[in-house]
Amino acid sequence: MLKKNHFIFVFVLFTSLVGYSQTNFFPSNERKLSNDSLEYFQVRTDTLFNSKQVISFLVLPKTFSNKFHIEISYNNPDLMTTSSFGESNNAAAALNGSYFDMDSIAGVCYLEVNDSVINRTRSPKLKWAKPDSVINGAVIITKENNILVQQVKPEQFYETSKEEKVVLVSGPLLLLNTQKTSLPDIKFVTNRHPRTFLCTTENDILFVAVDGRRSKAEGMNLKEAQNFLLAIGCVAAINLDGGGSTTLWIKGEGVINNPSDLTGERPVSNAFLIVK
Repeated sequence: MLKKNHFIFVFVLFTSLVGYSQTNFFPSNERKLSNDSLEYFQVRTDTLFNSKQVISFLVLPKTFSNKFHIEISYNNPDLMTTSSFGESNNAAAALNGSYFDMDSIAGVCYLEVNDSVINRTRSPKLKWAKPDSVINGAVIITKENNILVQQVKPEQFYETSKEEKVVLVSGPLLLLNTQKTSLPDIKFVTNRHPRTFLCTTENDILFVAVDGRRSKAEGMNLKEAQNFLLAIGCVAAINLDGGGSTTLWIKGEGVINNPSDLTGERPVSNAFLIVK
């Protein structure tokens, strides 16, 4: 398990390496879900990347695969808030998923569940779609409930393969085998925004929500995100839908980050769930 003290050590080491002070760095709200030692906590700092950051985490140890597993939930053709996805499925936690069309209420990235295609990746020429240089990764849930973050493959591959229980395409892929991936030079990458990440470490799966567009939380650009995720021990990491969609919900606590939309939590197309 990614222990609190270990996490703090890595984070402080990272900030010191890049020349920042550790003043006002502290973790808050570390708690456990049920009695099964799932940790979730929040980090606030005003020094990381010379900016104010509020970062919320949930840590699922891989050794807990006999107690918890990750699922994807969707509600085509309607949208639901991440918390509604979690509550309606009696989940322990929920994290918003991939991109969607806010006009037609449809996912714009490939989603396959139990060998049924729910959504296909939309052509980059169409509204709400993302360029191919962004949609280059996938989260795979295998039939054995293992979580893989990998480079995207053609949709035809997933349609014929019987190895995956869930395929959700998103991106950009940020880390692969502890190496930074190449990122396109576009504002979506280089500007700071709220961000949602799913990453794997040697021992854990992390749900990460980075707040942004607020005076006390500036968000990250994706190059900053690569450095941060690599520093905290991520082996593979993918960017999910961010901005106003960024939401991390915990059963019994509600939404623990601060979504950036003025209207509050945004309805989304799909969400990752941690369930027993």
